[in-house]
Amino acid sequence: MTVTEPRLHDRSTSSGLRTGDLLRLVRPRQWPKNLVAVTLPLIGGEHWSRHTLPRMAWAVALFTLAASVVYVINDLADRERDRLHPVKRARPIASGRVSVPVAIAWAALLTAASAALAALGPWPLAWPVAAYVVLNLLYSHLLKHIALVDVFVVAAGFALRVVLGSLADGIPLSVWLVLAVYAASVMISLGKRRQELDLGTAADRHRPTLEGYSRPFVDQMVVVTAVVAVLGYAGFLHGDAAQPFGQVALLTTMPFVLYGLFRYLQIVISEGGGGDPAETLLRDRRVVVSALLCFGCLAFTSVLAGHQELVGGLQGR
Repeated sequence: MTVTEPRLHDRSTSSGLRTGDLLRLVRPRQWPKNLVAVTLPLIGGEHWSRHTLPRMAWAVALFTLAASVVYVINDLADRERDRLHPVKRARPIASGRVSVPVAIAWAALLTAASAALAALGPWPLAWPVAAYVVLNLLYSHLLKHIALVDVFVVAAGFALRVVLGSLADGIPLSVWLVLAVYAASVMISLGKRRQELDLGTAADRHRPTLEGYSRPFVDQMVVVTAVVAVLGYAGFLHGDAAQPFGQVALLTTMPFVLYGLFRYLQIVISEGGGGDPAETLLRDRRVVVSALLCFGCLAFTSVLAGHQELVGGLQGR
C-alpha cells in the first residue's frame, strides 16, 4: 500500500477560504486543558468568592487566546515538517488550505485580542501568559530541536497555567500542585514522543529530536514522571489544601487518580497510543469515567469537610 502526498491547494482553490480552517488552526479540541489547568488551584478548598467565576473566566479566556497564537505560529514554523507526518500533513497550513499571509494576519489578530483582554483584567497578573508566549517562541525556533528540553518546555506551559489560576483569584501558590501538573505534563509529552517513534524513518525527518529518544528510555521516564506526579498530588492535598478537606480528598480520590494514571500508561506503553494526548484523554471512556468519579469525590468531600463532627479525626497535624 502506498501513501500519496497530500494535494496542496493553490490560491485558485483557496479563494473561498473557509472559516473552519481558521478555527482548526487554533485547536478548539485543546481548549479544555486551559479550563482544567487554570482552575486546578480551586480544588484546595475555601477559595470561592463572588469574584471567583469572572476572574477564572478571564484567566481561561486569556490563556486560550495566547495558546491559539502559539498554535498558529508553530504551524507556520513547522509547515514543511508537518507535510512529512501522516496526520499533521492535513493541517490547514501544511496542506495549503490556509496561505502563509493569511495565517500571519490571523496570528496578528489573535495577538491583538489577547492584549486587549489582558488590559481588561488585572493585567499585572498576566505575566505567566507573557512568559508562555516567549517560551513558545523560543521553542518554535530553537528549543524544540533539543531532546528532553522540548518536552520540558511543553510541560512548563501547563505549570504556567496553574500559576495564572492561582494569581487570578489570589490563591496561595502550591509548589506541590505545580510539581504534580509539571510532572504529569512531561509524562504526557513523553508519551507523544513514544508514539511518534512508531513512524520509523519518517519520524526523524518530522521531528529530528526523536534521534535522542528510544522506546526503553521513554518508557522508563514515563514511569518516573508518573510517580512524581502522584507524589505532588498527594503533597498538595496533604500539606497545602485546606484541612480537613485535603485529608479526606486524598483518601477518596487517590484510587481514581491512580486508575486514570495507570490506564494512560497502558494506552501509551501497551497499546502504542498517546499521539494526540487531548483526544486520548477525552475519548477513552475509562479515563473519562475515572476523572468524573475523582471530581465527584472532590465535590462530595467539599460538602463533607463542612461537618467537622464527621471528619474531626482527619484533621491535619
